[in-house]
Amino acid sequence: MNLICPSAMKKFSMVVAALLLCQLVSAQNDDLRLPMQLDADFTDYDGKNSMVIFRGLQLSQGALSIAADEGRATKMDFQDSIWHLSGGVVIHVDGGQIESDSAEMTFSEYELSTATIVGSPAIFRLKRPLTDRDVYAEAGRLQYDVSAGIIEFSEAATITEGGNQISSNYLVYNIREQRIQASSGGEGNPKVRITYTPNDPDRNNEQPAADGDNSAPDAGAPDE
Repeated sequence: MNLICPSAMKKFSMVVAALLLCQLVSAQNDDLRLPMQLDADFTDYDGKNSMVIFRGLQLSQGALSIAADEGRATKMDFQDSIWHLSGGVVIHVDGGQIESDSAEMTFSEYELSTATIVGSPAIFRLKRPLTDRDVYAEAGRLQYDVSAGIIEFSEAATITEGGNQISSNYLVYNIREQRIQASSGGEGNPKVRITYTPNDPDRNNEQPAADGDNSAPDAGAPDE
């Protein structure tokens, strides 16, 4: 395991706080009063299993959009329902997207309460404001408990921002406490690995570009 200074780890974990599912819920809350639009190539109702089936599904509400080859819902509304999405699942939010093989989302009182996203791997991309850097994360499985404010990454989870990376078989991020925990997940699994790449001093001493670009400094830089 590569060791890094506490201030660098703190800044790196702050980046993790802005991962896409946090953005997803933020977009949902901001757009809660906007209408939810559902489009599909095909719709069917399975009365035996009390399930509504959609193929070529597109869901949108404000900045949030969800697409999947197939969607199955226990109810048509979002007051109290469970949605199973499969095949080419893509979730767009303002500033990023999630790509996965499948997802299960539970809605309560028109708000997302839990989300389980599975992929081989599931991929998360987030454009960080005021910088040209993206946060990139991948994991075989992600479980988000909205009420608890906890995101669990499992099955070869990796989060990368610039030259900084943390990888583990099991990562837990507590959004409220801005605290990240990582473990190997058991005997025989790879150990937690953290890689921190300091800023290039030559790059830091470069003069501003002619067009007056005043981009924010690299968030991964250690405190002075």
